Amino acid sequence: MLPALEMTRVSKSFDGFPALTEAGIVAHFGEIHALLGENGAGKSTLMNVACGLYRPDAGEIRVRGEVVSITDPKAAKRLGIGMVHQHYKLVKAFTALENIVLARGGPSYGRGLREVEAAALRYCETLGFTLPLDRPVGLLSVAEQQRVEILKVLIEGARILILDEPSAVLTDREAEQMLTTMRRLADEGCAVVLVTHKLGEVKRHADRVTVMRGGRTVGNADPDALSLSELTTLVVGAQVHHERVPAKQIGAPLLRFAALAGARADELPILNDATFVVRAGEIYGIAGIGGNGQTELAEILMGVRRPLAGSIELDGVGDLCAKGARGRDAGLAAIPADRAGYALAGSLSIAENYAVGSVLAGRFGSWFRLDRRAVRTATEAAMKAFDIQGARSPSQRAGLLSGGNAQKLVVAREFSEPPRAVLAHSPSRGLDVRAASAVHARLRAARDTGAAILLISEDLDEVMLLSDRIGVMSRGRIVAEFDAPAPRNAIGAAMVHHA
Repeated sequence: MLPALEMTRVSKSFDGFPALTEAGIVAHFGEIHALLGENGAGKSTLMNVACGLYRPDAGEIRVRGEVVSITDPKAAKRLGIGMVHQHYKLVKAFTALENIVLARGGPSYGRGLREVEAAALRYCETLGFTLPLDRPVGLLSVAEQQRVEILKVLIEGARILILDEPSAVLTDREAEQMLTTMRRLADEGCAVVLVTHKLGEVKRHADRVTVMRGGRTVGNADPDALSLSELTTLVVGAQVHHERVPAKQIGAPLLRFAALAGARADELPILNDATFVVRAGEIYGIAGIGGNGQTELAEILMGVRRPLAGSIELDGVGDLCAKGARGRDAGLAAIPADRAGYALAGSLSIAENYAVGSVLAGRFGSWFRLDRRAVRTATEAAMKAFDIQGARSPSQRAGLLSGGNAQKLVVAREFSEPPRAVLAHSPSRGLDVRAASAVHARLRAARDTGAAILLISEDLDEVMLLSDRIGVMSRGRIVAEFDAPAPRNAIGAAMVHHA
């Protein structure tokens, strides 16, 4: 059978910076083909060429064996290629159904709604997931929004389905459900290209894997024929070791949460008497099934959401909730899960995003006389120290960075001054194994200088690897606590039995 999608010797540069150099992939119908590589390896760029967002400088693309010219997303759609991007392209005020109609178009609005609703319901039944089609997208969970994006491309007729880091914003359970859905689509004859950096997903779900490094294709293999260590070496060119490192010295409580209550965006109460402390020199990890108040807890701590009741104190500096978003003044650093929404301004430069946290403190002069040379020098040093790749200079727009390098920029800014406390919400989400290891090392270093680290992650492996103490959150409160190392089955039992 002819390959569904064949890309050979594809090259692409941006302002003279080579993003792809003779890269390629061959994906077949009926298979899940993983495209694996480090952050900035060129995976998303190669797939953006396939879906018509970028035009290649050189190379050849074949669909079903025929050479094609994909000049724009409409051309890709006509060829049956659909892509679900890492950052969803949805109108949050519209319902799920209206978003699908908006993407598809139709002879009339009313007829379009009826046809799309019937098609969406058929796909939901076939793929085994539920989706409230009449609910505004802004009120849907991240997993439900992803389902809207999947339905969009399927209803548009895609048989070659590309998913860019699809599990980066999902819980473990949601990710497995999504990947099970992809297997069903592959079994029905679709070609599924899974852009990822997660080795476990590749081993469990992919039929073939293509590995990229530095904008080049460096290998193709059967993932069953490689061990995890061999796959890691192929991706990063070296072994990466994961080892739990206990705290050196744990001090007195530094960050206190007292009877905290909060509501979701739709005003449904979700935090309920959340009470716990994080001590100086420790990492306190919160484990739990997604949707039990973890996101709302993080948003209240960052100052972007008001609590219904309760308080948060950092080293006796009053109630942070009463101070609005002034946690930074008290020494709080924040690595939010939604970096695009809360951590970075994509239209501003890397230097502007890096410096914004220090401008009020006067590190780069005053508001009226900003020392731009000092900003540039500090940003260049941070880019080198935190291995921020894919940028020619600090003046490049932050929005052009890959997801992993954008996360490195957030971490570099938040750790530009020694923090007293750190909120790390899914800090390795979207990072490859080497970058995740570097972020983990930064968190441990901050802990070992006496900072209180609050780690919120739905990746239980990450919580168990980093934490000195683990709290299980269920129904908006801490229902169990464990000193690390703790038995995984006991943590899992607490997560499930209280859900």
